Amino acid sequence: MLKLQNINKYYNAGTVNEMCLFEDFNLTIRDNEFVSVVGSNGSGKTSMLNIICGSIPVDSGQVIINTTDITNMPEYKRQRTIGRVYQNPAMGTCPSMTILENMSLADNKGKSFNLRRGTNKQRIDFYRDQLSFLGLGLEDKLHVKVGSLSGGQRQAMALLMSTMTPIEFLILDEHTAALDPKTAEIIMQLTDKVVKEKKLTTIMVTHNLRYAVEYGNRLIMMHQGRAIIDKAGDEKAKVQIDDILDQFNEISIECGN
Repeated sequence: MLKLQNINKYYNAGTVNEMCLFEDFNLTIRDNEFVSVVGSNGSGKTSMLNIICGSIPVDSGQVIINTTDITNMPEYKRQRTIGRVYQNPAMGTCPSMTILENMSLADNKGKSFNLRRGTNKQRIDFYRDQLSFLGLGLEDKLHVKVGSLSGGQRQAMALLMSTMTPIEFLILDEHTAALDPKTAEIIMQLTDKVVKEKKLTTIMVTHNLRYAVEYGNRLIMMHQGRAIIDKAGDEKAKVQIDDILDQFNEISIECGN
């Protein structure tokens, strides 16, 4: 279980440009939930992910995983239990290294470094099995540099690499936004498959309202640092794209857009 308790976050505090992003923000993500998060630009979606992952600090409040307060835990330590896939496929892989070398790096996440070889040949069959799960033929391209792959292939690899070691939470930061529609569909289907197969608690920020409605078992809409819609289970299953669009239109009118 993940909890954000009484989170307060200000930008440019104490200046004329001070902006309150979160004020006493509370959110609980239960085990095995797949939460889709939507909202306009500046609503707090990505900032919420950054707070969870430790990329930005909070001014006050707590971030709790199960019963452990991780508010002051550095980002690199949180990565042992949190996997993250970014919007840019280049951020989840190393383009100058081969597929095999990238897989080996992901396989050793959180382990201590020493003078052993970077690639364990005994794990190569395991890497092939993992890559074949994607259905993209990458298991036959182990010695190809990742930089030569398509954006969709790299994003599929990033998804796989972020979940290779045991994690509790998967964070998806608009991970289909930079892909063409056909490739985005493939990545979403793979995402759903990985989440269900590995029983991962997942938070997905997306601008694609159809994905938000079709995938996952909970939907949240953010606006000005608040969750103005929060539907789970049967309630979420009844949500239609038009319902979300209507809410967006109301927000636009209120904001004078």
